[in-house]
Amino acid sequence: MNPASHPEVLVVLTVAPALEEPVIDWLLARPESSGFTSSQSFGHSARNEHLSPREQVTGRQRRTQFQVAMQEHQLDAFLADARRTFTGADIHYWVLPVIAEGRLGS
Repeated sequence: MNPASHPEVLVVLTVAPALEEPVIDWLLARPESSGFTSSQSFGHSARNEHLSPREQVTGRQRRTQFQVAMQEHQLDAFLADARRTFTGADIHYWVLPVIAEGRLGS
């Protein structure tokens, strides 16, 4: 597969647990993808100003991670709406190129 012919990106969002349901509802209403993946995760950082005392002691913060694949040309609108919808929210994101995708088997 030629990566240049498949301009998809994977958007990864990590959110505070309190935002899990609002983000799920928002993602389900988005036109960019027919679905997404979510999982529980932990965030680790040397910056601890946003951590509770317990999180500072354990060195980790509970997060929910979402992975959404979409066409690259949809990314700007997706991020702009996320910024409008979740202004000031504890959401971190990164964007990765999708080299290939598909289903194994029939």
